[in-house]
Amino acid sequence: MTPQMADEAIASALAPFEVESRPLVQCIGQTLRQDIFAERDNPPFNRVCMDGIAIDSGAPSRGIRRFTIVGIQLAGIPPLELTSRDNAIEVMTGAVLPIGTDCVIPQEEYEESDGAASLNALGAAVPYRNVQRRGEDSQPGVAMLKAGVRLGAPQIAVAASAGLSHLRVSRQPRFMIISTGDELVEPGHPVAEYQVRRSNAYSLIAALRERGFENVANDHIPDNELLLHDRLALHLESQDVLVLSGGVSKGKYDFVPKVLKDLGVREVFYQVAQRPGMPMWFGISQGGAAIFGLPGNPVATLVCLIRYIIPGVTAAMGQPRAAPERVPLAAPVKFHRALTYFLPVAVQYDDGGRPAAIPRPTNGPGDFLGMTAAQGFVELPPSSEPFPAGYVANLYRW
Repeated sequence: MTPQMADEAIASALAPFEVESRPLVQCIGQTLRQDIFAERDNPPFNRVCMDGIAIDSGAPSRGIRRFTIVGIQLAGIPPLELTSRDNAIEVMTGAVLPIGTDCVIPQEEYEESDGAASLNALGAAVPYRNVQRRGEDSQPGVAMLKAGVRLGAPQIAVAASAGLSHLRVSRQPRFMIISTGDELVEPGHPVAEYQVRRSNAYSLIAALRERGFENVANDHIPDNELLLHDRLALHLESQDVLVLSGGVSKGKYDFVPKVLKDLGVREVFYQVAQRPGMPMWFGISQGGAAIFGLPGNPVATLVCLIRYIIPGVTAAMGQPRAAPERVPLAAPVKFHRALTYFLPVAVQYDDGGRPAAIPRPTNGPGDFLGMTAAQGFVELPPSSEPFPAGYVANLYRW
């Protein structure tokens, strides 16, 4: 199975996540599941964009350069009305444009004395200067935001401007990150020479939370088939996505595929033609939970999470799948195998802001320290020839 075939299989198997209503203040980072329309013209009136005086723009062309100030238009009050061309109304930023005016002269373009404003040499009167016209940004009936967008600060502001106190968003999936193996020891606990720290789980948790996933729990299950069966059965009942690290290869104590089969999980695929991460496993439980079995080495584990799991789950939440970032290689790469190669790279920018991927291969699949020298990895297709400098590849950031 190629990576592209794996993408398609995951997309076909994952059911869309349900919709829930959340208060606006709890929607940051969530996936919008409704279109948002303006409740009225936006802005809802001709809006003053600068402190100054509002005048009739035709007055200066008739020789009027001195204006009597007859009032102050504050933000949030009904519009005042100008009754004479040789008058002006002082205006504040954000206020409604007074009736009878169509131009705002900023403060630095006039001198004020004795209740009058005299335009200086800079003063220029142009219709709707420093005025944002009613409906210029949006109008009712036209969607300001479409379902599927990830809600950041600007999108939250748009929703608030539409008068919405709650939004319909995708329910957050419940993740369970599971490490398997007798050799793993929790950070902070004594560790023997023949044991290793349980680090993969924390890497996966960090990557998920960094991307806005809120419900991420974790578990450590020893290499015991009966215990693995009981714990996985429990997690399959309560979680949406299980991500297992380790126990999916062909070893005598790699129980994960067998136990999942015993629990009625349907295998969708096993093994992808890639390096690292060939022994990747994916299936769907009878209750609809998605199970990803990843290799136990740190590089493959994180690569598979970022390359497959996060995009797949994000799409099931209603977000359109984003096109990968594209970068050219800064140096040739040799890889003569019939596998897709996920190569860690550092991303460097030239003086013009153009990126290039500098190869940073790790010292094997267990070199978690080597990943810190890279910002992500590029995906290189199977090839019998070296990839030249300048070859443009898909980039996935950690």
